[in-house]
Amino acid sequence: MKYVLIIHEVEDYLVWKQVFDKAAVIRKEAGERSYQVLKYENNPNQIVHFSAWTSIEAAKRFFESPQLVQIRIEAGVKSPEFIYLEQLDSGTL
Repeated sequence: MKYVLIIHEVEDYLVWKQVFDKAAVIRKEAGERSYQVLKYENNPNQIVHFSAWTSIEAAKRFFESPQLVQIRIEAGVKSPEFIYLEQLDSGTL
């Protein structure tokens, strides 16, 4: 499985979350398989989106698409940082 970690500030979490939820179908069609949304402890508008994808290529195609650039504007996203990851190990303690 391939993963994407996105760190970004949003203008308003509730507005961002509505746009994020509305985009669920296109995210799934693009190759996203699961996700987690987290926030910084003391800043509800500093969002971390961690997701599993079918491939890094599919994720890059989606996140770099003109459609998603427009969605980010609508959602009030400020300067997202995209980190593409491959799993080396996992476990449960």
